[in-house]
Amino acid sequence: MRTEFNLILDTEENGLHIVIEKGPDHAARLLHFSSLPFEANTVSDDERLRRRYTLVEVHCTGENQHDHHGGKHTGSNCGGNLPRFVALRDSGNAQGRKLEIEQVSDRLLIVSHIQFFDGIPVARCWTELTNTADVSVGIEYVASFALVGITKEQGAEVMEDAFLHVAHNSWKSEFQWRRNSLAELGLTPMSEPGFSLKSLAFSNTGTWAAKEFLPMGIFETPRRCHFLFWQIESHASWHWEVGDISKQLYLHLSGPTERENQWWKNLQPGESFASIPVAVGACTGKIDAAFNHLNTYRRTLRRDHFDNHKLPVVFNDYMNCLRGDPTTEKLLPLIDKAAAAGAEYFVIDAGWYHDGPWWSGVGEWLPAKKRFPGGIEEPLDYIREKGMEPGLWLEIERVGINCRLATEWPDECFFVRHGLRVVDHDSLQLDFRHPKVRAHADEVVRRVVEQYGCKFIKMDYNIEIGPGTEVDADSFGDGLVGHQRAYRAWLTSIFERYPDLVIENCSSGAMRMTYGLMDLHTTSSTTDSEDYLMNARISINSGTAVCPEQAGVWAYPLMDATEESVIMNMVSAMSWRIYLSGQMQSMQGVRLCLIREAVECYKSYRERIPEAELIWPLGLPRHNSGWGAFGLRWGDEILLSVWRFEGEDATVDLLLNYDGFGSRPLCADCVYPKERPVPTNWAPATSIFSVTLPEKKMARIYRLKCQIAS
Repeated sequence: MRTEFNLILDTEENGLHIVIEKGPDHAARLLHFSSLPFEANTVSDDERLRRRYTLVEVHCTGENQHDHHGGKHTGSNCGGNLPRFVALRDSGNAQGRKLEIEQVSDRLLIVSHIQFFDGIPVARCWTELTNTADVSVGIEYVASFALVGITKEQGAEVMEDAFLHVAHNSWKSEFQWRRNSLAELGLTPMSEPGFSLKSLAFSNTGTWAAKEFLPMGIFETPRRCHFLFWQIESHASWHWEVGDISKQLYLHLSGPTERENQWWKNLQPGESFASIPVAVGACTGKIDAAFNHLNTYRRTLRRDHFDNHKLPVVFNDYMNCLRGDPTTEKLLPLIDKAAAAGAEYFVIDAGWYHDGPWWSGVGEWLPAKKRFPGGIEEPLDYIREKGMEPGLWLEIERVGINCRLATEWPDECFFVRHGLRVVDHDSLQLDFRHPKVRAHADEVVRRVVEQYGCKFIKMDYNIEIGPGTEVDADSFGDGLVGHQRAYRAWLTSIFERYPDLVIENCSSGAMRMTYGLMDLHTTSSTTDSEDYLMNARISINSGTAVCPEQAGVWAYPLMDATEESVIMNMVSAMSWRIYLSGQMQSMQGVRLCLIREAVECYKSYRERIPEAELIWPLGLPRHNSGWGAFGLRWGDEILLSVWRFEGEDATVDLLLNYDGFGSRPLCADCVYPKERPVPTNWAPATSIFSVTLPEKKMARIYRLKCQIAS
């Protein structure tokens, strides 16, 4: 076994060990990306195997994909030949260390970007291609991150002892993680020649980036207690795959591809293209650590804004409430009750812009006269009189087919395929690359903010328009990427113009809850589920995909809600961002007091949430789990929420063997509802905290504080 390497880089940064070599073919090879130190004897000395460790995968039209690959994105051609290493640029910026590995092929300059973040074992990666030829180069695939040997330290038994965590996601059933062995997913042990044609591929095509899966994943090797984790920062199409090659396993992360997503880029001479950014990290220990490292990275990545420090309480009139049918008469008593409950924003949701059925006519965003005889200013002014800030619902990317704009505007303002406008759910998709579209959107937001005085916009998106548009594009997918980036640029300009404005990211719940948008938005809806038990399970899992201070969770008790169901509604939102709703106008007496108590309790600690570590003592619940538990941890203190759904046992044991706990005495206080504690027990010898909830459909919040042992 060869022990000498022609190394370009051998470094440790924030707990990540990265090794890159220059091969005999002069290509840069990523030999190692892990929280574990590099072991030279885990990389084969056989050049036929070793050459597969390529740092980049780029597939160009008309070039040979030199591999027995099936549907896998391997056998890179990079525009005529393998890329040749040119230079490594190693610098620093406000975020941390930055690496740029430059390579060239016959027709492309290829720069692999690796951005580190001080103190976080996560790197942000993307690939930049520049056409250096005098003819165009068609790009069919470009990986933002490519790593071969993701389990090389584990040895030949990896197939039997490695697990892939996949985040299933859909409408009203968000954040449903599943852990499966590779064999269970169909990737079985490799025989000679050390690879198969099978890959475990996950992809999204279209404008709902998370309609079936979150663009995330975790690869677990239990023997080393090691986790490799990632997220793709797209709010539209994306692709990732795990497969076998060179007697090893590989991971490829990318934005859209030609094969899966109908994306193709015809790169003109001198033109550059940057791939969709991805975040990749590694750690040892528990899976909770992987989620916490991702959230620390997300907190660093996102736009800084007071909303993520103050966490104001929002009342929204839609869920289990007015459901898109607001009027002045209906709103005024709701506004009174929302103010009495302690809300700080009051958002008038869908329906304010049309007097009748409105779905197919949206697009102009002008107030309905019959709904608001005194003008929409009347309820908005009343919201302010009650000490809250007003907000309105918009769906700025969509125009209904019966809207005047659909008739008056040219096709170029909309998504077009095969010469015709794309119609989905009685709607047209606006293309934010067009100046008329951006000017219209600017004017709508100006009117809402400057004329109506709104400080909050719920920005929804309720259609799935498919692979993209052919207008001013090399492919449908190319048009979609162009629109994506134009929409982000427009959104950024709005935040710059109105720095105090809060814009919620919503998309039929969490169908676009990705950091393709959540680095800009301060808050997001987590679900459209109207079932408070399912809503609780979804809320517990939401911290895997988004920071808790950005996760808007509904608390929406019904008119006939029992006191315990009111409590569970509130507990489900109190570790996140409270989105009050429900039939609040009918709430009075004890039930209204329980809501008000929850809001007051939440306000006592909410500004600490952005610094909290997240814990899941029972793991991530499924749709039918009998119990759930979630905690916000600050050192030796935990704010612990516990739910009994339909669990048959009245008592649950929670293992709290975290640093700072263990065998120390523990003070446990019921903080909500404060006057309704339940039996608990702390066993310091085993670090087990037991909670008894005597009835099904109960929940409580406890503050646990370690004491100094006497």
